Amino acid sequence: MPQVMEFKLPDLGEGLTEAEIVRWLVAVGDVVAIDQPVVEVETAKAMVEVPCPYGGVVTARFGEEGTELPVGAPLITVAVGAGADEVVEPEDAGSGNVLVGYGTDHSRTARRRRVRPGSAAPSAAAAPAPAPIAPAPVAPAPAAPAPVALGPVAVISPLVRKLARDHGIDLRALHGSGPEGLILRSDVEAAIRAPQTAAVPASAPVAAAVSGERIPLKGLRGAVAEKLSRSRREIPDATCWVDADATELMAARAAMNAVGGPKVSVLALLARICTAALAKYPELNSTVDLAANEIVRLPSVHLGFAAQTERGLVVPVVRDAQTRGAESLSAEFARLTEVARAGKLAPSDLTGGTFTLNNYGVFGVDGSTPIINHPEAAMLGVGRIVAKPWVHRGELAVRQVVQLSLTFDHRVCDGGTAGGFLRYVADCVESPAVLLRSL
Repeated sequence: MPQVMEFKLPDLGEGLTEAEIVRWLVAVGDVVAIDQPVVEVETAKAMVEVPCPYGGVVTARFGEEGTELPVGAPLITVAVGAGADEVVEPEDAGSGNVLVGYGTDHSRTARRRRVRPGSAAPSAAAAPAPAPIAPAPVAPAPAAPAPVALGPVAVISPLVRKLARDHGIDLRALHGSGPEGLILRSDVEAAIRAPQTAAVPASAPVAAAVSGERIPLKGLRGAVAEKLSRSRREIPDATCWVDADATELMAARAAMNAVGGPKVSVLALLARICTAALAKYPELNSTVDLAANEIVRLPSVHLGFAAQTERGLVVPVVRDAQTRGAESLSAEFARLTEVARAGKLAPSDLTGGTFTLNNYGVFGVDGSTPIINHPEAAMLGVGRIVAKPWVHRGELAVRQVVQLSLTFDHRVCDGGTAGGFLRYVADCVESPAVLLRSL
């Protein structure tokens, strides 16, 4: 008894509402096993291989590579079995493992579909159409002013609805370019740009309206832009900084690595210093709950660190960093950095941080004023370690100097606490033996 299962883009978690198809891993006619990855998608947080909960023959794919689809849009259909006159398509069937860490959605009811007796598995062209996303079709945009058709609008993403609402765009007047007339973000963005072009006076040069390269703020870049903007909007931040003599820290690292075994990185030593400082100043390992109007001090340090990749800057998170030593931290930093550069970080690797360490010194700069990684309360920035004149033990000497910058949420603490934290970090950098007192 053939069953034609429709697999839709699952909820990838962490508030993600859409994803872009990067690469299809199967073709129409391929046989797939249960939980076999069928497509690689890129979300605002990571590249993810999406496994299909059904086993059978792929009868259709929906969306070309580069297409952005909202959660709930059809991805593929799979024919399971053969040789019956009726197909039952229970959308709550499947393995339950749509994506690692996320279960199959069991909230939908079963649907039934009639298939002619003796018909073979449909081809790509004759594949069963996906279920309508809205109960009524979208009315096409009229060529001349006319009453706009009423009824449901084929749009799933709340971000698309909000974008249209913020710019006064009537979704019922748009042609959706997605499956079944689904309205995508690109459709709304095109509608936003159209009136701007029309509003340019006839006497104005056309180039004035269209000149310059336009780069969409979407995917990872869009997610970063939104997070940074939200941080600036919601967090009253302040920054303090100090120069520190890192000569002894570098000597301690060289001594540690000289005895053999796994190498310890400078970032790992700084991370270990940060976890000790957060134990002394827990106010900075917290978040602000605006709904409850409360400061929430967090029991564990989930340490984010900035990593530059071809896709842009990402912030992987080391879980329970306060329980790790320098060697363990070095190994985890190396592992997450390698996965990040391969574009294989899972959404769970990029969320849940409580404090961020940003080593922008690798770019050859001395200082910066970091923007807090919302909804955290603080970020420590580390500049390059460079030889500079320094007064050491009353005499001028050439020492390895680093600038440390702490940006903090002024709601969670005052300058005295922030200054105490930064001074403790600097003291440990200048004299690593200080750290032994807290071990």
